[in-house]
Amino acid sequence: MEKENSKRTRRVIFRVTPQEYTQIERRYKASTCNKLSDFIRHCLLEKPLVTIYRNAAQDDQLIEMARLRQELNAIGNNFNQAVKRLHTLEGLPEFRTWLMTFEVEKHTLYNKIEGIKQHVQKVSESWLR
Repeated sequence: MEKENSKRTRRVIFRVTPQEYTQIERRYKASTCNKLSDFIRHCLLEKPLVTIYRNAAQDDQLIEMARLRQELNAIGNNFNQAVKRLHTLEGLPEFRTWLMTFEVEKHTLYNKIEGIKQHVQKVSESWLR
C-alpha cells in the first residue's frame, strides 16, 4: 500500500460549496472507503464503489439485543454472587435472607431469558421475510 501511495506525486485541488461538500461527505460515509481521498479517487476514476445499505429496523433490533445482553450479564453476576454467598454461609438466619434473594434473582433471570427468546424470535421472523 505504501508503494501505491508513493507513486502519487500529483495533487488535484478543487473547491466545492458547503452543500456539495455535505453531499460528498454523506456519500463517502455510506461507502466502504476508509478515507475521503480514496472515495473521491473511486468516483473520479470510475472504479467500482461499494456502498453500505443499512436497515434501520435491523439496527434497532441489534441495539435491543445488546441492551438485553448487558442486562442478562448484570443479572448473571448478581446470581453468581448470591450462589457463592449461599455456599459460604454458616448462620441459619442469614441463610434464609440469601435464599429469598436467590429466588428473586432466579425469577428475574428467567424473565430476562424469556424476553431474549421473544426478541430472537422477532429477529428470526424479520430475517425470514
